[in-house]
Amino acid sequence: MLVHLSIHNYAIVDHLDLELDAGMSAISGETGAGKSIMLDALGLCLGDRADSGVVRPGADKADILASFDLTDIPEARAWLAERDLDSDGPCILRRVITAEGRSRGYINGSPCPQADLKAIGELIIDIHSQHEHQSLLKTDTHRRLLDEYAGSQELARQVQLAAQRWKQTRNELERISSQGDEQRARHQLLSYQLEELENLALGDNELEQLEQEHKALSNAEALLGACRQVLDLCSESDAGNVLSALTASLNRLGAFGGQGGALGEASNLLASAQIQVEEAVGELNRFVDHFDADPQRQQFLEERLDTIYTLARKHRIQPGELAALQQQLFEELENLNADDEAGERLAEELAAYARHYQEKAAQLSKLRGNAAERLAAAVEREMQALGMPGGRFSIQLQAVNSEEPHANGLESVEFLVSANPGQPLRGLAKVASGGELSRISLAIQVITAQTSRVPTLVFDEVDVGIGGPTAEVVGQLLRRLGERGQVLCVTHLPQVAAQGHQHLFVHKRRGEDATSTAVSKLDESGRVEEIARMLGGVDLTEESLAHARKMVTSAQAA
Repeated sequence: MLVHLSIHNYAIVDHLDLELDAGMSAISGETGAGKSIMLDALGLCLGDRADSGVVRPGADKADILASFDLTDIPEARAWLAERDLDSDGPCILRRVITAEGRSRGYINGSPCPQADLKAIGELIIDIHSQHEHQSLLKTDTHRRLLDEYAGSQELARQVQLAAQRWKQTRNELERISSQGDEQRARHQLLSYQLEELENLALGDNELEQLEQEHKALSNAEALLGACRQVLDLCSESDAGNVLSALTASLNRLGAFGGQGGALGEASNLLASAQIQVEEAVGELNRFVDHFDADPQRQQFLEERLDTIYTLARKHRIQPGELAALQQQLFEELENLNADDEAGERLAEELAAYARHYQEKAAQLSKLRGNAAERLAAAVEREMQALGMPGGRFSIQLQAVNSEEPHANGLESVEFLVSANPGQPLRGLAKVASGGELSRISLAIQVITAQTSRVPTLVFDEVDVGIGGPTAEVVGQLLRRLGERGQVLCVTHLPQVAAQGHQHLFVHKRRGEDATSTAVSKLDESGRVEEIARMLGGVDLTEESLAHARKMVTSAQAA
């Protein structure tokens, strides 16, 4: 229950502190005095959007604070406890809007996003505006109201989510399937190309080794001739060779043994050269002895290299890039295989989502069917009490002709009405006049409010277009709602205002430099005077005061 509302520097409100009680509080005042402004400010504490234009001219910020008693709202207490926002006292919602347009929200003193204010607000207060009867012309509103009455909002959300998931999965599956022919051709080509490369079985560094060996075999005769010529020059020529010359040189210098310095160093170098030449001769002899100039081996090397070069030319790459190409083709083929597996998985998911949707949608249809009859009967009774005798009201549930899951369920919802006896039931937009639409809207709001678990209900001029005896019935309906919780009702009708358990009067205070809004809680005499003003204008007469007194007395005695 809303127990306190504090508004500072909002629109034409300078400073307002308002204590509120249980029951029905009628709120009245002259047009433009700020009745709806007060409710707009409350809406900011409940997460409505705001801009810098709401800040009172000359002020740096607007500050609105609303305190709620959550004793009878366990859902709200649980919501706060889950987020560590609970407190021992009342729940305090606060909103601050600066002149620059920045906005900050608080729950029990802790900063919070606007969405959290909206979420907690939906659990503790329900606002019915004067424009709701216009939205009643839309079938989306019909479905929403029926689901609220049936208590199936969460199930409706699950149905919508299931339909969305089904559609997303179907679109992804169609995308993969549309690429099927192209992917199958690509898969076949990749498989063939990869098989060629796998059959080639090119080893690490094999190409380099093959080319070196082939080069060696191709130059075999020239190579052997060169090796033999070097051996001859180094050690085998009778006409003179390197080793013989080195040996003779060492012997000649040795005849002058004992000489140090440069001569000794020269002798050492010649001895070292002799050793190295002998080792080189040994290596050349081993190479010549083991050299295999097998023609069959050379033919094999040429065929192997030709296969490698041909496959490289086929793919228009260098032979050394074949291994990288093989890995690339393998990865692409794996991705295509993954798409095939994804298609199978998506098909299974699509069937599962369809089953889930049908299960939830069937549950929703059952709840809607049961609630439609009850809601239609209740609204019809209220319509007749609101000055539409013989009026009929029905809720049509029409099966949706679609093979695909529909976000709104298996049926469309439409409110049908017959305003006068003998007339057929037709859509609201086709048969209801402005006044009839207002009364039908009020009847629906009153009925749906009776099933609401939210104890605080706000009605902002919902009695527009209603007058006479019907207005008194409206007031009685709102009073009955107030007896089960708290009702705040902004009204211009004295018949409605007289039914309030208490009466708040909104008026303007005019100063020398500015005008502001003030709210007064009227005592019994003040109520009589305000209702008399609502009945007969500014000039109060004994007749209007007596009539007002009788209205207040009758309402309180009922």
